[in-house]
Amino acid sequence: MTPTIKDAAAAVANGDMTSEALVRKVFEMSHEKENTVHAFLELYESSALKEACMVDEVVRTGGGAKPLLGIPIAIKDNIVVSGHLASAASRMLETYHASYDATVIKRLRDAGAIIVGRTNMDEFAMGSSTENSAYGTTKNPHDLSRIPGGSSGGSAAAVAAGECAAALGSDTGGSIRQPAALCGVVGLKPTYGAVSRHGLIAMASSLDVIGPITKTVEDAEVIFNVIKGKDPLDSTTVERAVIPEQSAKEIRIGIPKEYFGAGLHPEVKQAVENTLQKLQASSAGWRIKLKEISLPYADYALPCYYIIMPAEVSTNLARFDGIRYGLSEKSDDLLEVYTKSRRSGFGEEVRRRVLLGTYILSAGYYDAYYIKAQQVRSLIKRDFEKAFEEVDVIASPTTPTPAFKFGEKSNDPVEMYLSDIYTVSANLAGIPALSVPCGMSSEGLPIGIQFMGRWLEEDTLFRVGKKVEEFQ
Repeated sequence: MTPTIKDAAAAVANGDMTSEALVRKVFEMSHEKENTVHAFLELYESSALKEACMVDEVVRTGGGAKPLLGIPIAIKDNIVVSGHLASAASRMLETYHASYDATVIKRLRDAGAIIVGRTNMDEFAMGSSTENSAYGTTKNPHDLSRIPGGSSGGSAAAVAAGECAAALGSDTGGSIRQPAALCGVVGLKPTYGAVSRHGLIAMASSLDVIGPITKTVEDAEVIFNVIKGKDPLDSTTVERAVIPEQSAKEIRIGIPKEYFGAGLHPEVKQAVENTLQKLQASSAGWRIKLKEISLPYADYALPCYYIIMPAEVSTNLARFDGIRYGLSEKSDDLLEVYTKSRRSGFGEEVRRRVLLGTYILSAGYYDAYYIKAQQVRSLIKRDFEKAFEEVDVIASPTTPTPAFKFGEKSNDPVEMYLSDIYTVSANLAGIPALSVPCGMSSEGLPIGIQFMGRWLEEDTLFRVGKKVEEFQ
């Protein structure tokens, strides 16, 4: 398997492994597994190997001490990489070649990373299973009959299958954490504004966040520290204050009673509860205290999300009209150009969410739905503010069930949307959240535990996540 970032960086720095060998190993693994897993839409073999040789030359001449020097990283297909296709897994953008690098890509390159390809995803990041891609489904490497999660399913599957050292995904309502949990890897949704969205093909702009999917918590921390920070090209970004390393001997973990009720698979519940008990029993210079808490508006998070998100989707995707961007169907009638282009370019789930969002924003319904949802969003945020007065971290399952089989929920949109029930709150509140593997089901399927933290306090999540890894 591909080594972790820490191991790979050490091997390249010590001359034990060349970057070229590491990248070649990644492509060998991809050639072996892509016929079945289908994590990638495109591999950048030629350019990646050329860059790897350049890295090795820098190392041979004694230069280039960078945190990701020579590390092969995959990129979700909605993050633009200059000179390459960026389709968001949609027919609408099947011929779009990016003319610039997203800010996160620039930062990865500046840190020495090598971009090895673009990964499959749900179209325009709309889905929880990667069944909505216009270019075929991605399979879960642990069981090819099951979904890898979504919408960053290709990125999670690529990391889990050893086809890259790490990957970037985007998270609007759980799209990094949910596939990470179902594929048995680590996924971080940073604080909203901690990472630039410049160069991310927008889904819902007040919710979208870019973050890493990795094998270990430490690797997620390394990549986050590379891509974070203020960006003049994204006015929502903030300069992350330097938070001193926590000196407290105790970390208080809140367990919201609302997250452990009906609908939670018993094996997921047991794995999460066992992990929390092990955390409490562990001792290494500091201890963890568990405390039951309440998030009173938790039950409203999912319906709130599925009003705000499609409203923003409708607005963001209005630009794809067959005139200015993407696929264009010809007609003598302007309205027909719009309708034919959008009908041909958008898949069923995208059309569903655009229609929902347009309805929500229409005259007579805007106040009844969208404004009310924004008010509920404020109450959800206030829930977290109050909870973080009592605790440092909030723990929950990442997903209600292990990975389900293909087709099991695709004909029932509401059942599919319930896959996000534990993850959407963090996006609505803008707080950071980390999913870490915490066990396996009786069928050999990964289970993830989610930790949510205060705004811009990712470091606390990393600290707790590393402790979980010690007893897995």
